[in-house]
Amino acid sequence: MADQPFESGGSGERVWDEYDWERFLQQQDHKTEKYMELLEKYLDDPNRDQIIAKEMGWHHLMDEHGKDWTPDFDNLFTSPSFASRNGGEETEEDDEDDDLDEEDDLDEDEDLEEDDLDEDEDEETANRYDNHPLYQAANALAVHIDGMFGEQDPISQHPAVVRLTTSSTLTNVKLAAALADNDADEPGMTIAYLKRALKAITNALDAVGQCQAEQFFDHEGAQDLRGRIFHVRDGIISLMGHYRGEWRRRYGH
Repeated sequence: MADQPFESGGSGERVWDEYDWERFLQQQDHKTEKYMELLEKYLDDPNRDQIIAKEMGWHHLMDEHGKDWTPDFDNLFTSPSFASRNGGEETEEDDEDDDLDEEDDLDEDEDLEEDDLDEDEDEETANRYDNHPLYQAANALAVHIDGMFGEQDPISQHPAVVRLTTSSTLTNVKLAAALADNDADEPGMTIAYLKRALKAITNALDAVGQCQAEQFFDHEGAQDLRGRIFHVRDGIISLMGHYRGEWRRRYGH
């Protein structure tokens, strides 16, 4: 990410603030939207992958002729190691290959150990946000909203209800991204994700008013839901203030 905009830090390195991360995330959103549009447009085209790669500028996925890379199957199936494994005569090259295979087995064992460590790290990361009170409150809110409308209920397909359920779920997703790193190695990124969670929960609050206007629930139900949403929203705002203070403490801005 050498081309990313940074602000100078005391160590000589350059660190992104929340606005730099926000611009970066917006760029990723635009790329995702463009990809989905291209995928829908060329879904049935036999050259779909090549066309999309070209349109997206993913030249590293294409060779100089604009085609996907494919293995050299001719050389693969006539190689000494392949012949030896399929009834051919043993050669000195095969012995060397066997030695390499033993080394590969050791490498595979090391890879398995690394995979186990990665799984442990993934589980630790999940636990970091799963156990956070704010994430738990947002998750409880999403479950509560989903339970208000049955899947077979025509009301569940109403735009206001869809907005409400989608916004509550999106709040959960953005909070998970923000809270995945309790150490906040990138406080700017954490704040940027919290801002997205704040936008999503605000959309949910607006959707409550729309649903109430459609009489999908009564005044008491709307007030209860607003109270739950305000609880999550206030928690997000408080956490943003915390990480902004952490940013100023670290970088003096």
